Amino acid sequence: MSKLQDKVIIITGASSGIGKSLAEEAMKKGMRTVLAARNTGAMEQYTSEKNWDPNRFLIVKTDVSVEQDCRELINQTAKKFGAIDVLVNNAGISMRALFSDMELSVIKKLMDVNFWGTVYCTHYAMPWLLKSKGSVVGVSSIAGYRGLPARTGYSASKFAMQGFLESLRTENLKTGLHVLVACPGFTASNIRKTALVKDGTAQGESPRNEHAMMQPQTVAAHILKAVEKRKRTLVLTTQGKITVWLNKWFPAWTDKLVYNHIASEPDSPFK
Repeated sequence: MSKLQDKVIIITGASSGIGKSLAEEAMKKGMRTVLAARNTGAMEQYTSEKNWDPNRFLIVKTDVSVEQDCRELINQTAKKFGAIDVLVNNAGISMRALFSDMELSVIKKLMDVNFWGTVYCTHYAMPWLLKSKGSVVGVSSIAGYRGLPARTGYSASKFAMQGFLESLRTENLKTGLHVLVACPGFTASNIRKTALVKDGTAQGESPRNEHAMMQPQTVAAHILKAVEKRKRTLVLTTQGKITVWLNKWFPAWTDKLVYNHIASEPDSPFK
């Protein structure tokens, strides 16, 4: 039996990708699962297809960039299950454009979703998480360790998330709260198709080979295993681990490697 059996988990961005896979993995482990996202239709469809027991899950329409939505997510969870044990801040958006070409509203939108969404949800969940000595999880990125060119807003939002969570962990050294920063590396998901370009519209087709990347089901399993073990950090994929290590010891060389890697993407902003 999993240590997470019957625990209450909230997953933001649960309509697709890593969030959807986290919900499926949580239900397999016998968790009581709250699925939060703007696209309720997608969540309703796959929970119906899985024939999940409605007493074991809850769907809440949530735009994490809206503070009131995050407060309502926590309130509805507490009302149905009477507890919160794990909060996974997974909702996020990306971008792909050079800073010199980009409208500033793009960076604001990324900060509102990726950073403020994490802050809002965590703030309102804190009383419940402190009571349960539970877990706060931030699904970040290698871009939270290493700034990526043409991803200035995305990198900034993930650095901000990781700084917030590191501070939160230190504040709560003696309360029993567990904080995990999970950095999946490149994962097959919708995030690149919905990534914003310089004018704030979605780029559409991903410039990368999604089939060659780590699959979201694998990422979800790693994240919940890290929650069970109450790990501090999780860095996934060989490429991700190498990038973090190189950036720590050889930052100037890593600048060149990262530049060349992004410049080699199909339809790169550098071309």
